[in-house]
Amino acid sequence: MNIPFNKPYMTGKELWNIAQAHAKGHLAGDGGFTRLCSEWLVAKTGAQKALLTHSCTAALEMAAILANFQAGDEVIMPSFTFVSTANAFVLRGATPVFVDIRPDTLNIDESKIEAAITPRTKAIVPVHYAGVSCEMDVIMDIARRHSLLVIEDAAQGVMSAYKGRPLGSIGHMAAFSFHETKNIISGEGGALLINDPSFVERAEIIREKGTNRSQFFRGQVDKYTWTDFGSSYLPSELISAFLWAQMEEGEAITRRRLDIWDIYHRFLDQAERREKIRRPIIPAGCSHNAHMYYVLLPNLALRTQFIARLKEAGIGSVFHYVPLHSAPFGLQAARSHGDMFHTNDLSDRLVRLPLWVGLEEQQAEVIQKILEVLG
Repeated sequence: MNIPFNKPYMTGKELWNIAQAHAKGHLAGDGGFTRLCSEWLVAKTGAQKALLTHSCTAALEMAAILANFQAGDEVIMPSFTFVSTANAFVLRGATPVFVDIRPDTLNIDESKIEAAITPRTKAIVPVHYAGVSCEMDVIMDIARRHSLLVIEDAAQGVMSAYKGRPLGSIGHMAAFSFHETKNIISGEGGALLINDPSFVERAEIIREKGTNRSQFFRGQVDKYTWTDFGSSYLPSELISAFLWAQMEEGEAITRRRLDIWDIYHRFLDQAERREKIRRPIIPAGCSHNAHMYYVLLPNLALRTQFIARLKEAGIGSVFHYVPLHSAPFGLQAARSHGDMFHTNDLSDRLVRLPLWVGLEEQQAEVIQKILEVLG
Protein backbone atom coordinates (compact mmCIF):
# COMPACT_ATOMS: atom_id res chain seq x y z
CA MET A 1 0.00 0.00 0.00
CA ASN A 2 1.22 3.49 -0.82
CA ILE A 3 -0.94 4.72 2.07
CA PRO A 4 -1.39 1.94 4.63
CA PHE A 5 -4.35 1.66 6.94
CA ASN A 6 -2.07 1.90 9.99
CA LYS A 7 1.53 2.94 10.55
CA PRO A 8 2.96 2.82 14.08
CA TYR A 9 4.20 6.23 15.23
CA MET A 10 7.61 6.53 16.89
CA THR A 11 8.51 9.52 19.01
CA GLY A 12 12.27 9.02 18.57
CA LYS A 13 12.92 8.31 22.26
CA GLU A 14 11.94 4.63 22.32
CA LEU A 15 15.37 3.14 21.54
CA TRP A 16 17.07 5.54 23.94
CA ASN A 17 14.80 4.41 26.76
CA ILE A 18 15.39 0.75 25.89
CA ALA A 19 19.15 1.40 25.96
CA GLN A 20 18.77 2.94 29.43
CA ALA A 21 16.95 -0.15 30.69
CA HIS A 22 19.69 -2.30 29.15
CA ALA A 23 22.41 -0.22 30.81
CA LYS A 24 20.73 -0.53 34.20
CA GLY A 25 20.52 -4.29 33.79
CA HIS A 26 16.84 -4.51 34.76
CA LEU A 27 15.05 -6.22 31.89
CA ALA A 28 12.24 -8.10 33.66
CA GLY A 29 9.03 -6.43 34.77
CA ASP A 30 8.34 -3.74 37.35
CA GLY A 31 11.45 -1.62 36.94
CA GLY A 32 11.73 2.14 36.78
CA PHE A 33 10.01 2.57 33.42
CA THR A 34 7.11 0.37 34.51
CA ARG A 35 6.64 2.59 37.56
CA LEU A 36 6.69 5.73 35.41
CA CYS A 37 4.04 4.29 33.09
CA SER A 38 1.84 3.18 36.00
CA GLU A 39 2.10 6.59 37.65
CA TRP A 40 1.18 8.27 34.34
CA LEU A 41 -1.95 6.14 34.07
CA VAL A 42 -3.00 6.92 37.64
CA ALA A 43 -2.38 10.64 37.06
CA LYS A 44 -4.36 10.66 33.80
CA THR A 45 -7.32 8.61 35.03
CA GLY A 46 -7.47 8.95 38.79
CA ALA A 47 -7.58 5.15 39.16
CA GLN A 48 -6.71 3.67 42.54
CA LYS A 49 -4.10 1.43 40.90
CA ALA A 50 -2.73 0.88 37.41
CA LEU A 51 -0.92 -2.39 36.68
CA LEU A 52 0.87 -2.77 33.37
CA THR A 53 0.29 -6.08 31.60
CA HIS A 54 1.71 -7.71 28.50
CA SER A 55 -1.60 -7.16 26.66
CA CYS A 56 -5.12 -5.84 27.08
CA THR A 57 -6.21 -9.48 26.84
CA ALA A 58 -4.14 -10.22 29.95
CA ALA A 59 -5.75 -7.29 31.77
CA LEU A 60 -9.22 -8.61 30.95
CA GLU A 61 -8.24 -12.09 32.10
CA MET A 62 -7.02 -10.63 35.40
CA ALA A 63 -10.33 -8.79 35.79
CA ALA A 64 -12.26 -12.02 35.25
CA ILE A 65 -10.20 -13.75 37.95
CA LEU A 66 -10.60 -10.82 40.35
CA ALA A 67 -14.37 -10.90 39.80
CA ASN A 68 -14.37 -14.59 40.81
CA PHE A 69 -16.14 -15.82 37.70
CA GLN A 70 -17.11 -19.47 37.95
CA ALA A 71 -18.69 -22.01 35.62
CA GLY A 72 -22.31 -21.05 34.99
CA ASP A 73 -21.87 -17.33 35.69
CA GLU A 74 -22.94 -14.84 33.02
CA VAL A 75 -21.45 -11.57 31.80
CA ILE A 76 -23.28 -9.04 29.63
CA MET A 77 -21.38 -7.44 26.75
CA PRO A 78 -21.78 -6.41 23.11
CA SER A 79 -21.14 -8.91 20.32
CA PHE A 80 -19.48 -6.18 18.24
CA THR A 81 -16.08 -6.37 19.93
CA PHE A 82 -12.74 -8.14 19.76
CA VAL A 83 -12.69 -11.78 20.82
CA SER A 84 -10.62 -11.06 23.97
CA THR A 85 -13.60 -9.31 25.56
CA ALA A 86 -15.45 -12.62 25.65
CA ASN A 87 -12.52 -15.04 25.89
CA ALA A 88 -11.36 -13.65 29.24
CA PHE A 89 -14.61 -14.78 30.84
CA VAL A 90 -15.08 -17.99 28.86
CA LEU A 91 -11.70 -19.11 30.23
CA ARG A 92 -13.24 -18.91 33.73
CA GLY A 93 -16.24 -21.01 32.66
CA ALA A 94 -18.62 -18.07 32.29
CA THR A 95 -21.15 -17.47 29.51
CA PRO A 96 -21.06 -14.18 27.60
CA VAL A 97 -24.57 -12.82 27.03
CA PHE A 98 -24.60 -10.54 24.00
CA VAL A 99 -26.95 -7.59 23.60
CA ASP A 100 -27.34 -5.32 20.59
CA ILE A 101 -25.48 -2.07 19.99
CA ARG A 102 -26.71 1.48 19.49
CA PRO A 103 -26.96 2.64 15.86
CA ASP A 104 -25.29 5.98 16.64
CA THR A 105 -22.09 5.07 18.55
CA LEU A 106 -21.96 1.31 17.92
CA ASN A 107 -21.58 0.91 21.68
CA ILE A 108 -23.65 -1.47 23.78
CA ASP A 109 -27.29 -0.34 23.93
CA GLU A 110 -27.72 0.50 27.60
CA SER A 111 -31.51 0.29 27.25
CA LYS A 112 -31.24 -3.45 26.51
CA ILE A 113 -28.95 -4.45 29.37
CA GLU A 114 -31.41 -4.77 32.22
CA ALA A 115 -33.65 -7.24 30.37
CA ALA A 116 -30.63 -9.52 29.87
CA ILE A 117 -29.84 -9.80 33.60
CA THR A 118 -30.49 -13.15 35.25
CA PRO A 119 -29.67 -14.55 38.71
CA ARG A 120 -26.42 -15.82 37.17
CA THR A 121 -25.25 -12.41 35.90
CA LYS A 122 -22.09 -11.22 37.65
CA ALA A 123 -20.85 -8.28 35.56
CA ILE A 124 -21.42 -5.89 32.66
CA VAL A 125 -18.55 -5.24 30.24
CA PRO A 126 -19.14 -2.05 28.22
CA VAL A 127 -16.78 -1.65 25.26
CA HIS A 128 -15.93 1.96 24.36
CA TYR A 129 -15.90 1.59 20.59
CA ALA A 130 -13.56 3.94 18.69
CA GLY A 131 -12.68 5.62 21.98
CA VAL A 132 -16.22 7.01 22.31
CA SER A 133 -17.76 6.31 25.71
CA CYS A 134 -20.73 4.09 26.40
CA GLU A 135 -23.58 5.67 28.41
CA MET A 136 -21.80 5.02 31.69
CA ASP A 137 -24.19 6.78 34.09
CA VAL A 138 -27.01 4.47 33.05
CA ILE A 139 -24.78 1.39 33.07
CA MET A 140 -23.38 2.15 36.53
CA ASP A 141 -26.91 2.72 37.87
CA ILE A 142 -28.08 -0.63 36.51
CA ALA A 143 -25.04 -2.31 38.04
CA ARG A 144 -25.63 -0.67 41.42
CA ARG A 145 -29.29 -1.70 41.53
CA HIS A 146 -28.48 -5.30 40.62
CA SER A 147 -25.20 -5.58 42.62
CA LEU A 148 -23.12 -6.21 39.50
CA LEU A 149 -19.53 -5.34 38.67
CA VAL A 150 -18.68 -3.10 35.73
CA ILE A 151 -15.46 -3.89 33.85
CA GLU A 152 -14.70 -1.30 31.17
CA ASP A 153 -13.12 -2.64 28.01
CA ALA A 154 -11.36 0.63 27.24
CA ALA A 155 -8.84 -0.93 24.86
CA GLN A 156 -9.42 1.94 22.42
CA GLY A 157 -10.15 4.59 25.02
CA VAL A 158 -6.87 5.95 26.37
CA MET A 159 -7.29 9.72 26.84
CA SER A 160 -11.01 9.74 26.07
CA ALA A 161 -13.61 10.87 28.61
CA TYR A 162 -17.28 10.68 29.55
CA LYS A 163 -18.75 13.84 31.08
CA GLY A 164 -15.27 14.90 32.12
CA ARG A 165 -14.34 11.53 33.64
CA PRO A 166 -11.52 9.65 31.93
CA LEU A 167 -12.48 6.31 30.43
CA GLY A 168 -11.11 3.56 32.61
CA SER A 169 -11.92 5.47 35.78
CA ILE A 170 -15.68 4.83 35.96
CA GLY A 171 -16.22 1.07 36.32
CA HIS A 172 -14.90 -1.10 39.14
CA MET A 173 -12.06 -2.17 36.82
CA ALA A 174 -10.91 -1.35 33.30
CA ALA A 175 -8.52 -2.62 30.63
CA PHE A 176 -6.37 -0.54 28.27
CA SER A 177 -4.46 -1.63 25.17
CA PHE A 178 -1.10 -0.41 23.88
CA HIS A 179 -1.08 -2.66 20.81
CA GLU A 180 0.63 -1.13 17.79
CA THR A 181 -2.76 -0.30 16.25
CA LYS A 182 -3.70 1.91 19.20
CA ASN A 183 -2.94 5.59 19.82
CA ILE A 184 -0.21 5.08 22.41
CA ILE A 185 1.74 1.93 21.73
CA SER A 186 4.38 -0.53 22.92
CA GLY A 187 4.00 -3.13 20.18
CA GLU A 188 2.03 -5.40 22.47
CA GLY A 189 0.96 -4.21 25.90
CA GLY A 190 -1.90 -3.28 28.17
CA ALA A 191 -2.92 -2.23 31.64
CA LEU A 192 -5.47 -3.15 34.28
CA LEU A 193 -6.95 -0.13 36.05
CA ILE A 194 -8.56 -0.73 39.43
CA ASN A 195 -11.01 1.78 40.85
CA ASP A 196 -12.37 -0.36 43.70
CA PRO A 197 -9.59 -0.53 46.33
CA SER A 198 -10.82 -3.91 47.58
CA PHE A 199 -9.32 -5.48 44.43
CA VAL A 200 -5.85 -3.93 44.63
CA GLU A 201 -4.00 -6.39 46.85
CA ARG A 202 -5.31 -9.49 45.08
CA ALA A 203 -4.63 -7.95 41.65
CA GLU A 204 -0.94 -7.64 42.50
CA ILE A 205 -0.88 -11.30 43.53
CA ILE A 206 -2.67 -12.55 40.41
CA ARG A 207 -0.30 -10.53 38.20
CA GLU A 208 2.75 -12.10 39.92
CA LYS A 209 1.89 -15.77 39.21
CA GLY A 210 -0.30 -15.98 42.32
CA THR A 211 2.47 -14.96 44.70
CA ASN A 212 2.81 -12.09 47.16
CA ARG A 213 6.09 -11.03 45.52
CA SER A 214 5.11 -7.35 45.36
CA GLN A 215 4.57 -7.30 49.12
CA PHE A 216 7.98 -8.93 49.57
CA PHE A 217 9.75 -6.22 47.57
CA ARG A 218 7.96 -3.56 49.63
CA GLY A 219 9.22 -5.23 52.81
CA GLN A 220 5.73 -6.22 53.97
CA VAL A 221 6.61 -9.94 54.18
CA ASP A 222 9.96 -11.62 54.80
CA LYS A 223 9.59 -14.06 51.90
CA TYR A 224 7.12 -14.55 49.12
CA THR A 225 5.06 -17.61 48.36
CA TRP A 226 2.15 -18.95 46.32
CA THR A 227 -1.10 -17.62 47.77
CA ASP A 228 -3.73 -17.51 44.99
CA PHE A 229 -4.58 -18.01 41.32
CA GLY A 230 -2.26 -16.23 38.97
CA SER A 231 -0.12 -16.14 35.89
CA SER A 232 2.75 -14.13 34.45
CA TYR A 233 0.97 -10.97 33.34
CA LEU A 234 3.86 -8.46 33.58
CA PRO A 235 5.44 -6.84 30.54
CA SER A 236 9.22 -6.73 30.36
CA GLU A 237 11.00 -3.51 31.28
CA LEU A 238 11.95 -3.15 27.60
CA ILE A 239 8.26 -2.90 26.68
CA SER A 240 7.68 -0.35 29.44
CA ALA A 241 10.69 1.69 28.28
CA PHE A 242 9.20 1.89 24.80
CA LEU A 243 5.77 2.75 26.22
CA TRP A 244 7.14 5.55 28.40
CA ALA A 245 8.46 7.35 25.29
CA GLN A 246 4.93 7.24 23.92
CA MET A 247 3.24 8.34 27.12
CA GLU A 248 5.50 11.39 27.39
CA GLU A 249 4.12 12.46 24.00
CA GLY A 250 0.57 11.29 24.71
CA GLU A 251 -1.05 14.72 24.58
CA ALA A 252 0.69 15.69 21.35
CA ILE A 253 -0.15 12.34 19.71
CA THR A 254 -3.81 12.76 20.62
CA ARG A 255 -3.93 16.33 19.28
CA ARG A 256 -2.46 15.27 15.94
CA ARG A 257 -4.88 12.37 15.60
CA LEU A 258 -7.81 14.65 16.43
CA ASP A 259 -6.69 17.07 13.70
CA ILE A 260 -6.71 14.22 11.15
CA TRP A 261 -10.11 13.02 12.41
CA ASP A 262 -11.54 16.54 12.14
CA ILE A 263 -10.33 16.93 8.54
CA TYR A 264 -12.01 13.68 7.53
CA HIS A 265 -15.19 14.76 9.27
CA ARG A 266 -15.26 18.15 7.58
CA PHE A 267 -14.53 16.98 4.04
CA LEU A 268 -16.91 14.01 4.17
CA ASP A 269 -19.86 16.12 5.30
CA GLN A 270 -21.23 16.58 1.78
CA ALA A 271 -21.00 12.85 1.06
CA GLU A 272 -23.13 12.23 4.13
CA ARG A 273 -25.62 14.87 3.06
CA ARG A 274 -25.93 13.04 -0.28
CA GLU A 275 -26.54 9.81 1.71
CA LYS A 276 -23.47 8.11 0.28
CA ILE A 277 -22.10 7.40 3.75
CA ARG A 278 -22.80 8.03 7.40
CA ARG A 279 -20.07 9.63 9.47
CA PRO A 280 -19.27 8.83 13.14
CA ILE A 281 -21.55 10.33 15.79
CA ILE A 282 -20.05 11.69 19.02
CA PRO A 283 -22.72 12.21 21.72
CA ALA A 284 -22.72 15.34 23.86
CA GLY A 285 -20.61 14.80 26.94
CA CYS A 286 -18.19 12.43 25.21
CA SER A 287 -14.70 13.60 24.33
CA HIS A 288 -12.92 11.07 22.14
CA ASN A 289 -9.28 10.39 21.30
CA ALA A 290 -9.56 9.96 17.51
CA HIS A 291 -8.69 6.30 17.77
CA MET A 292 -10.33 5.67 14.41
CA TYR A 293 -12.33 7.30 11.66
CA TYR A 294 -14.95 5.04 10.13
CA VAL A 295 -17.77 5.50 7.64
CA LEU A 296 -20.89 3.42 7.14
CA LEU A 297 -21.76 2.51 3.55
CA PRO A 298 -25.39 1.79 2.56
CA ASN A 299 -24.90 -1.98 2.26
CA LEU A 300 -22.37 -4.83 2.21
CA ALA A 301 -21.94 -4.84 -1.57
CA LEU A 302 -21.06 -1.15 -1.67
CA ARG A 303 -18.74 -1.61 1.33
CA THR A 304 -16.89 -4.39 -0.48
CA GLN A 305 -16.61 -2.32 -3.64
CA PHE A 306 -15.41 0.74 -1.69
CA ILE A 307 -12.57 -1.18 0.01
CA ALA A 308 -11.55 -2.81 -3.27
CA ARG A 309 -11.38 0.48 -5.19
CA LEU A 310 -9.31 2.16 -2.48
CA LYS A 311 -6.98 -0.84 -2.53
CA GLU A 312 -6.56 -0.46 -6.29
CA ALA A 313 -5.47 3.12 -5.61
CA GLY A 314 -2.92 1.94 -3.04
CA ILE A 315 -4.95 3.08 -0.02
CA GLY A 316 -5.56 0.70 2.85
CA SER A 317 -9.00 0.53 4.45
CA VAL A 318 -10.52 -2.31 6.45
CA PHE A 319 -13.79 -3.54 7.84
CA HIS A 320 -13.88 -4.37 11.54
CA TYR A 321 -15.26 -7.09 13.82
CA VAL A 322 -17.19 -10.11 12.66
CA PRO A 323 -19.84 -10.16 15.43
CA LEU A 324 -18.98 -12.71 18.10
CA HIS A 325 -22.53 -14.06 18.27
CA SER A 326 -22.17 -15.31 14.69
CA ALA A 327 -18.66 -16.76 15.12
CA PRO A 328 -18.28 -20.56 15.34
CA PHE A 329 -17.13 -20.55 18.96
CA GLY A 330 -19.53 -17.75 19.87
CA LEU A 331 -22.42 -20.01 18.85
CA GLN A 332 -21.04 -22.65 21.19
CA ALA A 333 -19.80 -20.69 24.21
CA ALA A 334 -22.17 -17.70 24.39
CA ARG A 335 -25.75 -16.67 23.79
CA SER A 336 -27.57 -13.60 22.57
CA HIS A 337 -30.39 -11.81 24.34
CA GLY A 338 -32.87 -10.19 22.01
CA ASP A 339 -32.57 -8.91 18.49
CA MET A 340 -29.03 -8.28 17.19
CA PHE A 341 -30.28 -6.21 14.27
CA HIS A 342 -27.91 -3.25 14.56
CA THR A 343 -24.90 -5.47 15.28
CA ASN A 344 -25.53 -7.49 12.12
CA ASP A 345 -26.38 -4.48 9.97
CA LEU A 346 -23.62 -2.08 10.99
CA SER A 347 -20.83 -4.64 11.03
CA ASP A 348 -21.60 -5.32 7.34
CA ARG A 349 -21.42 -1.63 6.40
CA LEU A 350 -18.49 -0.22 8.38
CA VAL A 351 -15.15 0.78 6.85
CA ARG A 352 -12.18 2.12 8.81
CA LEU A 353 -10.12 4.74 6.99
CA PRO A 354 -6.36 5.29 7.39
CA LEU A 355 -5.60 7.25 10.55
CA TRP A 356 -2.07 7.52 11.91
CA VAL A 357 0.27 10.28 12.97
CA GLY A 358 2.13 11.30 9.82
CA LEU A 359 -0.84 10.83 7.50
CA GLU A 360 -1.25 14.60 7.33
CA GLU A 361 0.86 14.95 4.19
CA GLN A 362 -1.20 12.36 2.28
CA GLN A 363 -4.66 12.86 3.74
CA ALA A 364 -5.83 15.15 0.94
CA GLU A 365 -5.03 12.36 -1.54
CA VAL A 366 -7.01 9.86 0.54
CA ILE A 367 -10.03 12.15 0.76
CA GLN A 368 -9.92 12.96 -2.95
CA LYS A 369 -9.97 9.24 -3.79
CA ILE A 370 -12.77 8.53 -1.29
CA LEU A 371 -14.96 11.21 -2.84
CA GLU A 372 -14.17 9.88 -6.31
CA VAL A 373 -15.13 6.33 -5.29
CA LEU A 374 -18.34 7.51 -3.65
CA GLY A 375 -19.30 9.43 -6.79
